[in-house]
Amino acid sequence: MSKISTYINHSKAELAKVIFPTKQQVKQSFIAVLVVVTFIALFLAIVDLTMSSILSAIL
Repeated sequence: MSKISTYINHSKAELAKVIFPTKQQVKQSFIAVLVVVTFIALFLAIVDLTMSSILSAIL
């Protein structure tokens, strides 16, 4: 039983060290990820369209 209580106490101590992001930081990170994912998706769509057009012209 002491191993469990020791584990719980260590877990609480480690959790107390965690710095959680603020609402503003989460919002900024979300927007940054959204912009990057959108840019990459558009880029890949353009590359795919270009490559399929070239392949259709060849065949």
